[in-house]
Amino acid sequence: MGACCGGDAKFDGLSKGYRRALWAVIAINGGMFFVEMAAGALAGSQALQADALDFLGDSLTYGISLAVIGMSLRVRATAALFKGVSLALMGLWVFGSTLYHTLILGVPNAPVMGAIGFLALAANLTSVLILMKYRDGDANVRSVWLCSRNDAIGNVAVMAAAGGVALTGTAWPDIAVAGLMAGLFLWSAFHILVQAVRERRHEEVAAAE
Repeated sequence: MGACCGGDAKFDGLSKGYRRALWAVIAINGGMFFVEMAAGALAGSQALQADALDFLGDSLTYGISLAVIGMSLRVRATAALFKGVSLALMGLWVFGSTLYHTLILGVPNAPVMGAIGFLALAANLTSVLILMKYRDGDANVRSVWLCSRNDAIGNVAVMAAAGGVALTGTAWPDIAVAGLMAGLFLWSAFHILVQAVRERRHEEVAAAE
């Protein structure tokens, strides 16, 4: 991931290759959201359900990114602001849901967690490879890369949680990973929001000159 903050001109996603890449990862992430949410409910795993929400967030992010390609920097930055706020709200929801489940502890199904985590990791690595050459860009483009990176990290964490659950016989590894993933959502949201605000200000200054 490159350093993409600032007011310099950056890739704005205006290419056929980038559009095709977004459509591909929308299909991958949309499908995995349903698979992982169902598996999370079946296994009683908060980490799996948190990761499923990340897939959903990615699908929405990619869809918005497609919609604003070619529009003004102000519009793209505004879309990135919306996505940043949405990602932050998702992180807060995962935090709250994790605290709730801490009060009604149940041990999740470690084998299901591990198997679905591996499947999700394969899906996310495919998305990351598709988007690799587009990882640097404006706030709208960068938000796509950050979401893809979050997914890959989250899947590794889910598999680690599955191992922890199997070893300890408790739900705490699953809960800890869900909390860490919520923190990752909030951290990524912060970066997206900061860059989007900078780009909006840069556009306002340029328009005033």
